[in-house]
Amino acid sequence: MTSHLPFSQACENNKGPILERLREVFNAPGTVLEIGTGTGQHAVHFAAALPHIQWQPTDHPTAAHLAVSRLEQVALPNILPMRKLDVGNTPWPALDFRWAFSANTAHIMAWTEVEQMFQGIGASLPDDGAFCLYGPFMHQGEFTSESNRAFDRSLRSQAQHMGIRDIEDLSALAKAVGLVLREDYAMPANNEMLVFIPLHSTGIKPTD
Repeated sequence: MTSHLPFSQACENNKGPILERLREVFNAPGTVLEIGTGTGQHAVHFAAALPHIQWQPTDHPTAAHLAVSRLEQVALPNILPMRKLDVGNTPWPALDFRWAFSANTAHIMAWTEVEQMFQGIGASLPDDGAFCLYGPFMHQGEFTSESNRAFDRSLRSQAQHMGIRDIEDLSALAKAVGLVLREDYAMPANNEMLVFIPLHSTGIKPTD
């Protein structure tokens, strides 16, 4: 029974569309580092559908317990034990991964934590790796929908450090750690999937 487990309706709604994009990126054996596992619904759905990968769930020490019961109940062989990870506590513990994934975290984290997330991933992502970041984003300071504008206002009313991030700002963070935005996929409910890869793997020379 799973009715007593922590549950996110947003995860339930978006797991299918996200999986279809992850199939294209996580298309070979390797370990996926998930930042912000939350309830564990994504981890279970993606690991079950992608048996060729190992899924490494992580979350902030104050939230890492939320997914444990679900992960233990499902007991998929390709889901590794939950690890606590505070992205703002650098340097990160040793983590071995080929890909990274995070959903609906960038607008919850403080901007300094978003910076440190990119730094941590950029420091360990291999040449053939990728970082998939899902959520709502702005483009050149503009919201993509009125619902996202309202969501941003709601976030900032809860805590001033939260808010929808601008893709141009995220791309600048990526460039600073040797990554480049390869794909920007439109997703349902005014969300997007950003796929960052190592800059030198593209053959493009960095510019100032």
